[in-house]
Amino acid sequence: MGHWDGFKGDKWRTSVDVRDFIQHNYTEYKGDDSFLEPAAESTEKLWTKLQELFEVQHEKNGVYDMDNNIPATVTSHEPGYLIKEEEKIVGLQTDVPLKQAFMPFGGINMANNALVSNGYETDEEMTKIFTDWRKTHNQGVFDAYTPEMRAARKNKIITGLPDAYGRGRIIGDYRRLALYGIDFLIAEKKKDLSNVGNKVMTEEVIRLREEVSAQIRALGSIKEMATYYGFDISAPAKNAQEAIQWTYFGYLAAIKSQNGAAMSIGRISAFLDIYIQRDLDNGAITELEAQEMIDHLIMKLRMVKFARTPEYNQLFSGYPIWATLSIAGMGIDGRSLVTKNDFRILHTLVNMGPSPEPNLTVLYSSHLPEGFRTFASHIAKESSSIQFENDDLLRANWGSDDCAIACCVSATVMGKDMQFFGARANLAKAVLYAINGGVDEKTKAQVGPKFRPMTGDTLDYNEFVERYKDIMDWLAELYVNTLNVIHFMHDKYAYEAEQLAFMETDLKRTFATGIAGISHAADSMMAIKHGNVKVIRDEDGLAVDYVPQNEFPTYGNDNEEADACANWILDYFMTQIKRQHTYRNSTPTTSLLTITSNVVYGKATGNTPDGRRAGKPLAPGANPSYQDGKFLGEKNGLLASLNSTAKLEYTNARDGISNTQTINPNGLGKDDATRVNNLRNVMDGYFDNGGYHLNVNVFTTDLLLDAQAHPEKYPNLTIRVSGYAVKFRDLTPEQQADVISRTSHDRM
Repeated sequence: MGHWDGFKGDKWRTSVDVRDFIQHNYTEYKGDDSFLEPAAESTEKLWTKLQELFEVQHEKNGVYDMDNNIPATVTSHEPGYLIKEEEKIVGLQTDVPLKQAFMPFGGINMANNALVSNGYETDEEMTKIFTDWRKTHNQGVFDAYTPEMRAARKNKIITGLPDAYGRGRIIGDYRRLALYGIDFLIAEKKKDLSNVGNKVMTEEVIRLREEVSAQIRALGSIKEMATYYGFDISAPAKNAQEAIQWTYFGYLAAIKSQNGAAMSIGRISAFLDIYIQRDLDNGAITELEAQEMIDHLIMKLRMVKFARTPEYNQLFSGYPIWATLSIAGMGIDGRSLVTKNDFRILHTLVNMGPSPEPNLTVLYSSHLPEGFRTFASHIAKESSSIQFENDDLLRANWGSDDCAIACCVSATVMGKDMQFFGARANLAKAVLYAINGGVDEKTKAQVGPKFRPMTGDTLDYNEFVERYKDIMDWLAELYVNTLNVIHFMHDKYAYEAEQLAFMETDLKRTFATGIAGISHAADSMMAIKHGNVKVIRDEDGLAVDYVPQNEFPTYGNDNEEADACANWILDYFMTQIKRQHTYRNSTPTTSLLTITSNVVYGKATGNTPDGRRAGKPLAPGANPSYQDGKFLGEKNGLLASLNSTAKLEYTNARDGISNTQTINPNGLGKDDATRVNNLRNVMDGYFDNGGYHLNVNVFTTDLLLDAQAHPEKYPNLTIRVSGYAVKFRDLTPEQQADVISRTSHDRM
């Protein structure tokens, strides 16, 4: 059979347009899960072998093996296999399963730190090359940082900056490789190169010509890499197995060459289903073989590993890499994009058990077929391994039904958009800077502008609001300028040619900022307004503690005033972000997202006026405050909490609004069928009300307490934290305590 035999449509044949191909050829599925098959024999063998390796990795604190003297490139390693004769989909990052590559281009100090902290030796020659002869991204950033930027970084008013590791969140449209073959993609890029620049060599033209040339070379390298595994990817894929393999080769090139903070594979489900359905219709494969190939692809995504430093692991505990895979969603023409493949992908959590990776993401709408919404709710309840994003908001705000999620909540249109990723500004800490005149409450350093501090025995609301606005003005400007430095240097010294080769040359770029501590900032404002907050100062006159004397409304309890306050903070800060110049004229966005770094951010933040104690974790993402101090916490049940979060304006946070919820099974109903139906109904209502994202955990706090005391009993217990799934045993003790302390709703 020819590679395009039986496919419909014309536009996609002459120019790169994967969406057009999907729309003409996919088969919507409205049935239930009764067609699904169990794990094939080969899957069982491979998964057993991989679990043995995972155990070794766990015993060695997350590192099975590491390279120290082979700078990772697409072609730097010989082919590697788990069990070669059993693998339907092949390809590893290095030559040995789970061995972590040496990636010095982001920063040699970080690469060496990762080696030393895991008991491996550094290589003198590599250190010399990447110190004396070859400049890294990290060296470029610190050459350009101002003292003010360094102070903000050191005092953690801005944290998690991608100034040493890869910035991630760039999703190549790896489907292009399967649909067109690499020779066609190279020819298209050469056409683009011939059209970049018209005699006048401006800085922008020179940079883009250099980048497209790098992309063409990258495509050539990927073609060479595939030959190592015995494949010629010059031409389009001819069947389902090749389509899956070609697509994975594109992604494999990305993870061989970049150690990005989030390396998503994108939205591939409906695309691959087209090839699988054609093979099924022709009798070339069985459903068992279709599931086998999907299981093997997912197994490969479970194996992706990067060398990380202890500092990185403190921020992002459990070794996440966010191989986010987006499924389902609605089409602009009213059809859902649910195919049998969306079921197959979720079914991998049954065939191989729960797993943190890939970061399975359901693009949810109450208009999706009921059979799929029910199945997704069932798998979420059973595995606590799925996240859900509001597909109606995605289509309305991004103008496409071909969006995918980068990291956990960041939307991007496949192949057409890219994002400059960018850390978090701690707005809870900014509250304290506003009170103390820009002095950090932990280090006592003058970090912000020297505003006059507030001096009253109690905090005056109107005075506070004006100072808080001044601090946010300063912080937004500093934040964006810092990120401008990082992205300039990243493009210069660690450019992602292997990912961007699978995207448009003329890209739309977004500039993502992030906010931490939104609930504590809002609750503090409510406390200052209504709580008659008494101030306690130290011997230097610095405000170090606060005592709310009256009750006050709090965000997360469906209170209109408190929820409006959270929205005001988001709107004001985003307005200041938009006033800045952003790198390469990208479109500014922000997110309410903290991953597990809410624990580290909390450590760096003093007592806040809402009564939260110093050092306690900030509430993750857009979650309401925990029960801390006298007045805080979600007191009105799950639906009230969801209602508050759903009121946050997505148009002000188009980089995403993360919401992680834990529900006691008994809170959902008396039996499994009732629980599944209630969970589906809760999500229908939440997303119809404008909620953007939901991490779903269904378990009891007692289960986590037992897992904390007896980790050997729960090697695969997987939970959703802020923005990703993680094996509970891989969290630090502090982060386990943080998760246990979160609200577990026992009523709707």
